[in-house]
Amino acid sequence: MTAALPLAGLNIVVTRPREQAAMLAQEIQKLGGTCIPFPLLEISPLADDTQLRAIIAHLPEFQLAIFISPNAVRYGMAAIRNCGNLPESLQIATIGLSSAKALHDCGVGKVIAPQQRFDSEALLALPELQDMRGKRVLIFRGDSGRELLADTLKLRGANVQYASCYQRGRPQHNITDLLAAKPDALSVSSSEALRNLSEMLSPPDRELITALPLFVSHDRIAAAAHKLGWHNIISASGDDRGLLSALAAWATQK
Repeated sequence: MTAALPLAGLNIVVTRPREQAAMLAQEIQKLGGTCIPFPLLEISPLADDTQLRAIIAHLPEFQLAIFISPNAVRYGMAAIRNCGNLPESLQIATIGLSSAKALHDCGVGKVIAPQQRFDSEALLALPELQDMRGKRVLIFRGDSGRELLADTLKLRGANVQYASCYQRGRPQHNITDLLAAKPDALSVSSSEALRNLSEMLSPPDRELITALPLFVSHDRIAAAAHKLGWHNIISASGDDRGLLSALAAWATQK
């Protein structure tokens, strides 16, 4: 007798931006589950990239470029290619395995990245980022974000600038459609996405949604979820494998 797939019969909500959700959706389906796409962030190119092009023109003057996310890789590398190539002397760093893979796919050979925890704190703990005296660092990111990385590198002696290369927005959704899909669990990969969801909820909807198991990719998101009223929060490691393992373990216990 063939063993049942661990997510068989379960509806899993994936809240990543639409262009980042396809691979995870396929893996959920391989485990027998149904993926309910419900993106809580909308990623789009900058309306005006004048500043971005101006700072990329000075890229040879930097010693380190940090790409915060796969979106930063996608839009940042596209902007760099439009202006030329990465300087050979420029060190490249990122936070997560997905971003590192995206950089490798863009032809970047060596990428400085943490191998276990996937956050700014883990990147800052790496030996390559300790003595930053006199170094110029360029951080590719969206139109906003955490300041911890830049602030810490400045304290270590670096001159840090941002290269905002994409913008984020909140898609317009109807929570009724989500509830009609009869979700069994939610996955959220950013605090911003979680806040966007919370702001969409009426009191009756909030009671239903916050009762669902919520899978998060970082302790920081878990803390935000507690404050916003979620009760059943399950932490998973930051990559797809960690999330899928956590989903399968939960489903087996369920």
